[in-house]
Amino acid sequence: MAERDAITLEVIKNALGSTADEMALVIMRSAYSPVVRDTLDYSTALCDRHGRVVAQGLTLAVQLGTFPTVMRYVLGEFGPGARPGDVYLTNDPYGYGGQHLPDLYVIKPVFAAGELAGWAATMAHHSDVGGIAPGSVAVHATEIYQEGLRIPLCKLVDGGVEDEALLRIVAANTRQPIHVLGDLRAQLAACRIGERGLVSLLERYGAEAHTYMDELQLLAERVMRAELTKLPDGVGMFTDWIDGVGDSPVPIPIRVRVEIAADEVSIDFEGTSPQVEASVNCPVGMVYAACYCAVRGIVAAEIPNCEGYMRPIRIHAPAGTVVNPVLPAACGARGVIGYRVYDAVMGALAPLIPDRVIAAGEGGPTLVAIGGYDEEHRPFGTTEVLVGNWGARAERDGLEGVSNPLANLGNQPVELIEADQPLRVERYGLVPDSGGAGRRRGGLAYVREYALLAEQATLTIRTDRRDHPPYGLDGGDAGAPSTNIVVSNGNTRELPTMPMEAYTLVRGDRYTHVAAGGGGFGDPLQRDPAAVLEDVLDGKVSVAAARERYGVVVTDGAVDDAATRALREARG
Repeated sequence: MAERDAITLEVIKNALGSTADEMALVIMRSAYSPVVRDTLDYSTALCDRHGRVVAQGLTLAVQLGTFPTVMRYVLGEFGPGARPGDVYLTNDPYGYGGQHLPDLYVIKPVFAAGELAGWAATMAHHSDVGGIAPGSVAVHATEIYQEGLRIPLCKLVDGGVEDEALLRIVAANTRQPIHVLGDLRAQLAACRIGERGLVSLLERYGAEAHTYMDELQLLAERVMRAELTKLPDGVGMFTDWIDGVGDSPVPIPIRVRVEIAADEVSIDFEGTSPQVEASVNCPVGMVYAACYCAVRGIVAAEIPNCEGYMRPIRIHAPAGTVVNPVLPAACGARGVIGYRVYDAVMGALAPLIPDRVIAAGEGGPTLVAIGGYDEEHRPFGTTEVLVGNWGARAERDGLEGVSNPLANLGNQPVELIEADQPLRVERYGLVPDSGGAGRRRGGLAYVREYALLAEQATLTIRTDRRDHPPYGLDGGDAGAPSTNIVVSNGNTRELPTMPMEAYTLVRGDRYTHVAAGGGGFGDPLQRDPAAVLEDVLDGKVSVAAARERYGVVVTDGAVDDAATRALREARG
């Protein structure tokens, strides 16, 4: 391209990205439910006239990678007959590319000068779509028919006219109709913002804008291929594990083979566990997205946020497994598998490019749903998607108080939970000594404790990384395992990471979740004693752990250099 064209390409790329970001802001500022408004569990994207993602909002990377899957079904079912004013809705994982039933996709075709010009796409995790437990993410569901309202791809708006019957069906099948309908309105508003931005761009640049959008796809592919050629060819294999479900869990293996060959990457999940009779099965769109994110994270160049960069990444996920389930597999808690796919791919890449990967983090967001009915039989409920830490990298300590690398989520503010729900958050903070020891330390775990103030409520959880804590790399230690504790009438009960039942809480009961800590990177005895001291002074590492794990002797707030040298030499 000539220089002038390259400048225009950059302007158009940024205009598309800004519009996708504006869509995201509209949802954040107009959504009703805390899981969308505060946790930010939603995503936005713009697609070109061919349905290819051409811009992504600064939202959840692991959701954004699912839009190409959904758009294939939208194009096949409605593409030729799309008309101005239409809006499409689905959440169906089987046959329409959805993820789990709480994730509702709202997609609007965009027209300019009477011609189909692109698509505005949104997805949001809704607070409840029915099913056997509040929050609609019950691990103990054994088939999708127990999980809530399943919506095949259909028209929510037909030529500008909303389908009131469909909205009534949605409202009748949720415990939180005000939140769900309000969040749907937020998604519709975001689609209109996307439409406005895309039409404005086409009015300015005319049909040439389509040429530039095509070029963005090609540019993303070229840059990704160029970056992959800089990596060493080779094959890496790794197995990571989900703890399993129920009181006697059977570990669920995620096996992956990753091959870098010239300008392509192949990722194969042959040997991964068959689908299971619990809701942890992960529809393949999220698996694709996790793989795309992992590969995107190991390259250095800035790549346009469009679908083209995905083309050099080949993925094989066998049907009937937990990474590509088939009907009637339940999938409400599928995120635990999707996030573990990322960890497994990083583990497979570690021997090939150790300086570019990251040790395992907390295992993906923890999901906590607490809901019930008050004295006047009005429903209450909250769905928390709790995030916490990263594993360490070759030259960086793991982070704490942050979202998983696949997501841009946030933990709900304590004050808003307590103002809106019959809950009190008794504890919320970091856990000392929970990060895996290493030359670079893993991120610390968090603790969150709830007390129930209502007469009764139902608790469901999706956690992990207790029996298989986050792995370290290059000699780094694993992070601390997770725990789940319920205290009722003075009796303490440890819960499984993913129970095959919902729990009844009564007034005064407390539920405490401690997430897993991030894995470390490198030999702990090679960590700079000054860095260990800083962690001790910050309360992240105890004096005892500094000595035991790092061979660093801290006395009166300072490193005892002679004692540290002697201790490390004795262990070396």
